[in-house]
Amino acid sequence: MRLSDILSNGNGDDDFKKLWNETEAAGEMGPLPPGEYVAHVAGGELEASRTNATPGYKLTFRVVDGPLKGRQFWHDCWLTPAALPQTKRDLGKLGVTSLEQLEQPLPRFIRCKCKLALRRDDDGNERNRLKSFEVLGIDPPDVDPFAPAVAANKDPLPTLPGAAAIVPATAPSTNGGANGLPF
Repeated sequence: MRLSDILSNGNGDDDFKKLWNETEAAGEMGPLPPGEYVAHVAGGELEASRTNATPGYKLTFRVVDGPLKGRQFWHDCWLTPAALPQTKRDLGKLGVTSLEQLEQPLPRFIRCKCKLALRRDDDGNERNRLKSFEVLGIDPPDVDPFAPAVAANKDPLPTLPGAAAIVPATAPSTNGGANGLPF
Protein backbone atom coordinates (compact mmCIF):
# COMPACT_ATOMS: atom_id res chain seq x y z
CA MET A 1 0.00 0.00 0.00
CA ARG A 2 1.22 3.49 -0.78
CA LEU A 3 0.73 6.68 1.18
CA SER A 4 -1.09 8.26 -1.75
CA ASP A 5 -3.58 5.36 -1.68
CA ILE A 6 -4.69 6.04 1.88
CA LEU A 7 -4.52 9.84 1.75
CA SER A 8 -6.48 10.35 -1.47
CA ASN A 9 -9.71 12.12 -0.64
CA GLY A 10 -10.62 13.34 -4.11
CA ASN A 11 -8.42 16.44 -3.76
CA GLY A 12 -5.11 14.62 -4.04
CA ASP A 13 -2.69 14.64 -1.15
CA ASP A 14 -1.39 18.22 -1.61
CA ASP A 15 -3.54 19.52 1.27
CA PHE A 16 -2.16 16.90 3.62
CA LYS A 17 1.42 17.55 2.48
CA LYS A 18 0.94 21.22 3.30
CA LEU A 19 -0.58 20.35 6.69
CA TRP A 20 2.33 17.96 7.41
CA ASN A 21 4.90 20.62 6.61
CA GLU A 22 3.19 23.31 8.72
CA THR A 23 2.38 21.21 11.80
CA GLU A 24 4.65 21.35 14.86
CA ALA A 25 5.37 18.03 16.59
CA ALA A 26 3.69 17.60 19.96
CA GLY A 27 5.81 17.77 23.08
CA GLU A 28 6.38 14.77 25.30
CA MET A 29 3.66 13.99 27.82
CA GLY A 30 5.02 14.48 31.29
CA PRO A 31 3.32 14.08 34.63
CA LEU A 32 0.31 16.19 35.51
CA PRO A 33 1.04 19.37 37.47
CA PRO A 34 0.50 19.02 41.23
CA GLY A 35 -2.95 20.01 42.45
CA GLU A 36 -6.53 18.82 42.79
CA TYR A 37 -8.31 17.04 39.95
CA VAL A 38 -11.78 15.57 39.48
CA ALA A 39 -11.35 12.15 37.91
CA HIS A 40 -13.20 8.92 37.22
CA VAL A 41 -11.77 5.62 38.35
CA ALA A 42 -11.14 4.19 34.89
CA GLY A 43 -10.15 0.75 36.12
CA GLY A 44 -8.25 -1.42 38.51
CA GLU A 45 -6.13 -4.50 37.99
CA LEU A 46 -3.96 -6.89 39.91
CA GLU A 47 -0.25 -6.48 39.22
CA ALA A 48 3.23 -7.43 40.37
CA SER A 49 5.94 -4.75 40.47
CA ARG A 50 8.59 -4.94 37.77
CA THR A 51 11.62 -4.90 40.04
CA ASN A 52 10.83 -7.38 42.80
CA ALA A 53 7.37 -8.79 41.94
CA THR A 54 5.64 -7.09 44.89
CA PRO A 55 1.90 -7.92 44.61
CA GLY A 56 -0.44 -4.98 44.20
CA TYR A 57 -3.59 -3.53 42.72
CA LYS A 58 -3.18 -0.63 40.29
CA LEU A 59 -5.94 1.97 40.04
CA THR A 60 -6.25 4.06 36.88
CA PHE A 61 -7.83 7.52 37.14
CA ARG A 62 -8.91 9.69 34.17
CA VAL A 63 -9.35 13.47 34.54
CA VAL A 64 -12.92 14.48 33.64
CA ASP A 65 -12.81 18.29 33.73
CA GLY A 66 -10.63 21.18 32.68
CA PRO A 67 -7.83 21.61 30.17
CA LEU A 68 -6.25 18.26 31.11
CA LYS A 69 -9.46 16.30 30.55
CA GLY A 70 -8.71 12.75 29.39
CA ARG A 71 -5.22 12.58 30.93
CA GLN A 72 -4.60 9.60 33.21
CA PHE A 73 -2.70 8.93 36.40
CA TRP A 74 -2.22 5.81 38.47
CA HIS A 75 -2.17 4.74 42.10
CA ASP A 76 -0.55 1.53 43.36
CA CYS A 77 -2.18 -0.24 46.29
CA TRP A 78 0.38 -2.76 47.53
CA LEU A 79 -0.75 -6.13 48.85
CA THR A 80 1.94 -6.52 51.52
CA PRO A 81 1.60 -6.71 55.31
CA ALA A 82 3.21 -3.27 55.77
CA ALA A 83 1.02 -1.53 53.16
CA LEU A 84 -2.25 -3.37 53.83
CA PRO A 85 -3.79 -0.72 56.14
CA GLN A 86 -3.40 1.99 53.47
CA THR A 87 -4.52 -0.38 50.71
CA LYS A 88 -7.68 -1.33 52.61
CA ARG A 89 -8.37 2.37 53.30
CA ASP A 90 -8.08 3.33 49.63
CA LEU A 91 -9.89 0.33 48.16
CA GLY A 92 -12.57 0.58 50.85
CA LYS A 93 -13.44 4.06 49.53
CA LEU A 94 -14.33 2.34 46.25
CA GLY A 95 -16.42 -0.34 47.95
CA VAL A 96 -13.77 -3.07 47.76
CA THR A 97 -13.88 -4.86 51.10
CA SER A 98 -12.85 -8.42 50.23
CA LEU A 99 -10.01 -10.09 48.34
CA GLU A 100 -12.49 -11.71 45.94
CA GLN A 101 -13.58 -8.27 44.73
CA LEU A 102 -10.05 -7.57 43.47
CA GLU A 103 -10.70 -10.05 40.65
CA GLN A 104 -13.94 -8.30 39.61
CA PRO A 105 -14.24 -5.11 37.53
CA LEU A 106 -14.74 -1.92 39.50
CA PRO A 107 -18.00 -0.04 39.03
CA ARG A 108 -17.81 2.45 36.16
CA PHE A 109 -17.99 6.24 36.49
CA ILE A 110 -16.90 6.57 40.13
CA ARG A 111 -16.13 10.29 40.43
CA CYS A 112 -13.33 11.29 42.81
CA LYS A 113 -11.62 14.46 43.96
CA CYS A 114 -7.91 13.63 43.82
CA LYS A 115 -4.91 15.45 45.23
CA LEU A 116 -1.76 14.88 43.15
CA ALA A 117 1.86 15.64 43.97
CA LEU A 118 5.05 15.26 41.96
CA ARG A 119 7.62 12.73 43.07
CA ARG A 120 11.18 12.51 41.81
CA ASP A 121 12.51 8.94 41.66
CA ASP A 122 16.09 8.00 42.47
CA ASP A 123 16.78 7.95 38.72
CA GLY A 124 15.63 11.58 38.41
CA ASN A 125 12.33 10.88 36.64
CA GLU A 126 9.28 12.78 37.85
CA ARG A 127 6.04 10.89 38.41
CA ASN A 128 2.64 11.71 39.79
CA ARG A 129 1.82 10.51 43.28
CA LEU A 130 -1.78 10.36 44.48
CA LYS A 131 -1.67 11.88 47.97
CA SER A 132 -5.37 11.39 48.71
CA PHE A 133 -8.74 10.98 47.08
CA GLU A 134 -12.35 11.32 48.07
CA VAL A 135 -15.25 9.59 46.33
CA LEU A 136 -17.80 12.18 45.25
CA GLY A 137 -20.31 9.75 43.77
CA ILE A 138 -21.14 7.82 40.62
CA ASP A 139 -21.87 9.69 37.40
CA PRO A 140 -24.38 8.38 34.89
CA PRO A 141 -22.82 7.08 31.68
CA ASP A 142 -22.79 9.36 28.65
CA VAL A 143 -25.91 8.91 26.53
CA ASP A 144 -25.13 7.32 23.18
CA PRO A 145 -26.95 9.36 20.51
CA PHE A 146 -27.03 6.26 18.30
CA ALA A 147 -28.50 3.94 20.93
CA PRO A 148 -31.98 2.53 20.32
CA ALA A 149 -34.81 4.57 21.80
CA VAL A 150 -35.99 3.54 25.26
CA ALA A 151 -39.67 2.83 25.81
CA ALA A 152 -41.47 5.65 27.63
CA ASN A 153 -42.23 3.49 30.66
CA LYS A 154 -38.63 2.31 31.12
CA ASP A 155 -35.82 4.09 32.91
CA PRO A 156 -33.02 4.57 30.30
CA LEU A 157 -30.24 4.43 32.88
CA PRO A 158 -29.98 1.75 35.52
CA THR A 159 -29.35 3.29 38.91
CA LEU A 160 -27.87 1.97 42.06
CA PRO A 161 -29.99 1.99 45.22
CA GLY A 162 -30.40 5.63 46.21
CA ALA A 163 -28.56 6.84 43.09
CA ALA A 164 -29.30 10.07 41.30
CA ALA A 165 -27.20 11.94 38.74
CA ILE A 166 -24.35 11.74 41.20
CA VAL A 167 -24.61 9.39 44.15
CA PRO A 168 -23.60 11.17 47.36
CA ALA A 169 -20.64 9.32 48.84
CA THR A 170 -20.90 8.02 52.38
CA ALA A 171 -18.57 6.02 54.53
CA PRO A 172 -17.74 2.60 53.09
CA SER A 173 -20.22 -0.05 54.04
CA THR A 174 -20.06 -3.78 54.52
CA ASN A 175 -23.79 -4.31 54.00
CA GLY A 176 -23.71 -4.64 50.22
CA GLY A 177 -24.15 -1.31 48.57
CA ALA A 178 -25.43 1.12 51.19
CA ASN A 179 -22.73 3.57 50.11
CA GLY A 180 -24.13 3.71 46.57
CA LEU A 181 -21.57 1.25 45.17
CA PRO A 182 -22.77 -2.11 43.92
CA PHE A 183 -20.81 -4.14 46.46
